[in-house]
Amino acid sequence: MSEVIASKIQSNPKYHELVSRRDALAWFLSALVCVMYFGFILLVAFGRDFLTQPVAVGSVIPVGMPIGVGVIFFSCVLTGIYVYRANTLFDRLNHEIIEEASK
Repeated sequence: MSEVIASKIQSNPKYHELVSRRDALAWFLSALVCVMYFGFILLVAFGRDFLTQPVAVGSVIPVGMPIGVGVIFFSCVLTGIYVYRANTLFDRLNHEIIEEASK
């Protein structure tokens, strides 16, 4: 890529919008994942009595099992949210930026 095209891209307001939106979403989703994982680890460390209770009377499945599965499922959902946004908004903005810089 030539320096002229790179400077056109960096001076484009859509590029700054793309970077700020992508960064904001990435930081928000990262914060959610950190809160979820660290919360689960703190629950394991300090709430063992709660996690070892059965989910229902007579059940052998402890409460911690569905919570752990929920952590994994929620991580997949957050990944899907990022991929959806990247494939819709971010790719569209990226395409517009490249077209404008190529002129």
